[in-house]
Amino acid sequence: MNTIIAFILMFGLLVFVHEFGHYIFAKRAGMLVREFAIGFGPKIFSTMKNETLYTIRLLPMGGYVRVAGEDPEIIEIKPGQHIGVTFNDDEKVNRIIVNNKDKHPDCLVIEVENIDLDHKLVIEGYEVGEERLYSFQVDEKAHFIMDEKATQIAPYNRQFASKTIGQRGMQLFAGPMMNFVLSILIFLILGFIQGIPADEIKVGSVVENSPAEEAGFEANDTVIEINGQSVSEWSEFEQFVQSSPNQPVDMVVLRNGEEVSLEVVPASIETEQGNIGQVGVTLALEKSFLRTIPYSIQETYEWSTLIITNLGKLITGQFSIDMLSGPVGIYDATDQVVQTGFLNFLMWTGVLSVNLGIMNLVPLPALDGGRLLFVGIEAVRGKPIDPQKEGIVHFVGFALLMLLMIVVTWNDIQRLFL
Repeated sequence: MNTIIAFILMFGLLVFVHEFGHYIFAKRAGMLVREFAIGFGPKIFSTMKNETLYTIRLLPMGGYVRVAGEDPEIIEIKPGQHIGVTFNDDEKVNRIIVNNKDKHPDCLVIEVENIDLDHKLVIEGYEVGEERLYSFQVDEKAHFIMDEKATQIAPYNRQFASKTIGQRGMQLFAGPMMNFVLSILIFLILGFIQGIPADEIKVGSVVENSPAEEAGFEANDTVIEINGQSVSEWSEFEQFVQSSPNQPVDMVVLRNGEEVSLEVVPASIETEQGNIGQVGVTLALEKSFLRTIPYSIQETYEWSTLIITNLGKLITGQFSIDMLSGPVGIYDATDQVVQTGFLNFLMWTGVLSVNLGIMNLVPLPALDGGRLLFVGIEAVRGKPIDPQKEGIVHFVGFALLMLLMIVVTWNDIQRLFL
């Protein structure tokens, strides 16, 4: 139960923060946000507030912010069509009844002669049975009523395509950006709670029955020399140890102001890259308010670099697709992390947030990176790509991503149960 709750909270936080980035920058640019969704598939919960439908959906595979201009439900009204209209206190059309007009006895039924809901916001038509041509101004927040379902109209200035390249690019980039901001915040919190790695090679703890304990290492020892070479950074210490499995390594540590010579034989640990040495010590952590902020940024940067490197290996075939994990694999990993404590779970959430930000910036159709690519192409060529062609590319890309998700999920299930 703890794992289920932790996974739901983690998934909800990561997706909410990502989609909130898209949402807030769409609002700032004046776009009409039709829906803010967590998850895909059938709705579990929904509520309408200030033009936007907020939904929680069944499948935990992401989320989306749907902006006007990408509307599958938009109703096209043509000349000659009979519609019903109702008016607000300013005598502007506030409802356009497309069908079932008999259920709205207060509406005026007209035969459409001309309609423009993008720019002029006007409807011209004849009242049924009369020859007089009426012209009605339409409220910019009027609604279509189709099958008794209301959909707000979207004048062109509220649509995604009407905004500048900078506004559209920022709206698309804001989701991944917020994931990086969340990671920095999480690493900042971790730094304040548990401290950050010491500047020196200072031993924090020594594992029982480890090579380090047998060699005489103690907590707070500071390593200053390895095999006759001066060292000052933890990466140098790791490099010496990992490259010397089952080989004696001479070290000099500073203990209570005195230099102590120790000989340690790193244990050999088997990894995918071959055998590496390990001695069983951790780097000491220290509290530093000033250093915690740059530390959180550095951690986010280093995790980003690692994820991009691994992504490159996947593309070049150095990593197999079998190494990818979907929701099932992430749930299983979360279960293992939760059992090790809250701080490790917090670290895991920060790492996944970086991963979500990086993956969404990959220039593939349907992802934020793919849509940013189209905005970039428009900026270079000076005119947009045909929206229908772009829509087909994103649709095919989304279908392929869903297929990949199914394959990855099946691999996760096989690893767990087969």
